[in-house]
Amino acid sequence: MTDPQVAIMMLGAFIFIILLGFPIAFTLMAMGVFFGYYAYFQPDQAFFDNRVFYLLTQNTFSIMNNDVLVAVPLFLFMGYIVERSNLLDRLFLSLQLAFRAVPGAMAVAALITCALFATATGIVGAVVTLMGLLALPAMIKAGYDQKLSTGVIAAGGTLGILIPPSIMLIVYGATAAMSVVKLYAAAMMPGVLLAGLYMIYVVGRVVISPSLAPKLPKEQTENVTWSEVFLLLAKAFVPLAVLIFSVLGAILFGLATPSEAAALGALGGVVLAASYRALTWGRLKEAVFLTARTTAMVCWLFVGSWTFSSVFSYLGGEGLIKEFVLSMNLNTVTFLMLSQLIIFLLGWPLEWSEIIIIFVPIFLPLLPHFDVDPMFFGILIALNLQTSFLTPPMAMSAYYLKGVAPKHIQLATIFRGCMPFLTMVFVTMAAVYIFPQLVYWLPDLLYGN
Repeated sequence: MTDPQVAIMMLGAFIFIILLGFPIAFTLMAMGVFFGYYAYFQPDQAFFDNRVFYLLTQNTFSIMNNDVLVAVPLFLFMGYIVERSNLLDRLFLSLQLAFRAVPGAMAVAALITCALFATATGIVGAVVTLMGLLALPAMIKAGYDQKLSTGVIAAGGTLGILIPPSIMLIVYGATAAMSVVKLYAAAMMPGVLLAGLYMIYVVGRVVISPSLAPKLPKEQTENVTWSEVFLLLAKAFVPLAVLIFSVLGAILFGLATPSEAAALGALGGVVLAASYRALTWGRLKEAVFLTARTTAMVCWLFVGSWTFSSVFSYLGGEGLIKEFVLSMNLNTVTFLMLSQLIIFLLGWPLEWSEIIIIFVPIFLPLLPHFDVDPMFFGILIALNLQTSFLTPPMAMSAYYLKGVAPKHIQLATIFRGCMPFLTMVFVTMAAVYIFPQLVYWLPDLLYGN
């Protein structure tokens, strides 16, 4: 058996093992060390003198010493502490009253709340779960259609993957050796477009079929003045918006690196939680614990992935895949369609972190041949990964919501509710490809070509 054939067997064995449910990070390290020992084996060499052990320790040191990844735990901490600041109910109520004249006011308010909260936390499961507990019962009680209500929350909760400060884009930047700042700028317009399409769809559906979303009861709105609405917005919407835009502004305008801005955001999250009297020792300890756990997962995924990919490349697997793709005589369009289809399918069994860290590096060496900008490719991936949370049968956003939804709401209902929003994701991906200035306009404006 040749080395490239061993590399393909290595990749196949890895996919088979993770489908059995083994932890991905440690599976990657174990497979990398096992096949790496074979790849670097030399006769008459002591067991621990094999170069694979040096490779593993060097990769571990490189990951833990990576300045870009410092932003990950800081943004995670900001998200977890904001999540525990008891802000969500005030935010949803204030937006609901502010948009009371808009068709489907509660659904629009839920989408904006999801987008803002997902942007602040970057944690899909947390946003969908909290909004499922808060907004879904309120919408169902108000007579809203079950499919529309569940689709709004399931789709809105995923926006934090794309809209900065996205942790996914930090991980992609580290994987592709790209500027996270430019990725953030590139993601702004597609993120706003996708959120806007969600809202346009909701309002359009309600205008066509008003029975899907009855107007708010008069007793809930007739005695509320605009001054009271502004006061509610000032207490709930403005503080969180100021925190998010301060962090983003510091990054995009070059006032701070992503790590420095993330530290500012973490401090701002603590101050925000304290100002709402929600900062207790128990909540702070829980936020630190969750941050440490999630950060460790990401870092060990990087260690395992870099070890695995180094051995895979050394055995010739990367070259073999590259030769195979090039032999298909694809053009740029068909290559992008094929790569995005593969990522779409990988999104069913895998989380976004595993896709970015493990499989995206396989595509990166092919980008120059097809004249594809890594920044453009990264934004397409960020959009595509929205679908992994919304596409049955493995739509994790739907499962998160089902776990907290009223018992009479079926999983099939949530799946059907996700479908129109899934269509909006594909429309946005097509728009980005047809009008690439959606990606390039803001980075060119801020940083030049």
